Order: sequence, then C-alpha cells, then structure tokens
Amino acid sequence: MNMATRRSASQETEATRVFQVLWKTYRAVRVKAEESRKNVGLGDSDFRVLEALLHNGPLPVNVIGDQVELTTGSITTAIDRMEAKWLVVRKNHPEDRRVRLVELTAKGRRLIEKAYGQYSSDMENAMSGLSRNERGELVDLLRRLGKASQESAVQSIRAVR
Repeated sequence: MNMATRRSASQETEATRVFQVLWKTYRAVRVKAEESRKNVGLGDSDFRVLEALLHNGPLPVNVIGDQVELTTGSITTAIDRMEAKWLVVRKNHPEDRRVRLVELTAKGRRLIEKAYGQYSSDMENAMSGLSRNERGELVDLLRRLGKASQESAVQSIRAVR
C-alpha cells in the first residue's frame, strides 16, 4: 500500500495538506506558464504589461504597475525597455496633461497577440486534467479561499492595533 492510500480523509483535508497540494500545483503550472512566455521571447514582466495593454487599451504607467504588481521603479524600467524595442509608446493623455498613457505599437500588438494565443493554448494544455465545469468550481473555491484569507489577515492586523 503506498503512502497516498494510507492517508485518512481527515489528513487529506487538513489545512497544511491543502496548502501543500495548492503550492505544488501552483509551481507545476507556473513552470508551464514560464516556458510558454520564454518560447515567444518574453520575460514575465514584459508579458504581463503587454497583456494588460492588449486587454485594456492604453493605460497610465501607475495603473499598469498596480495591475501587474510591479513597483514604481520596476514598471518604469519595464516600460523604458519595451519602448526601446518599439513595443510600446508613451503618449499624453487627451484630457489630463499630467498623465502619460502607455500604448501598444503595431509591433507590440503583433507580438503580444501571437504570444497570448500561444500562452492560452499552453494553459489549456496545462489545465486539461479538469473539465470546464471543474475549472469553474476551482475558480470559485480559490476566490472564496483568497477572500477568507484576506479578511483573516485584516482582522489580525486590527487585533494588533
């Protein structure tokens, strides 16, 4: 009898075991995502920035940074790097001269459309062990878990104050 079959139902649902399975699964899927991005010649931050622009249109630098979770310095460096490669361009906001928008160039759009198409296909393959319904259930469960964990963290912070 192998170790997995010796585990009791209560051991399989202990929070530490759930976290361990979640972490290992995340790492395995992340490897597939990284391979996909590398195969089209994009690093993680560049891919995330270009994807945000593809799906949202032109955005202010700080908004992109918030969406893709990059610090002010990192997002500026990323935009500078992509601008040097003619993937994005900075433009003045039409109504607010204080704001600079970042926009995809034609070259950047072609690159991210190709990259995102391949990435979508690769993620479909990575998730092929689950049906569409199961994926939906998993998304719901993970959202609930994330929300509960966030609320717990906020309560912990409040208790310390």
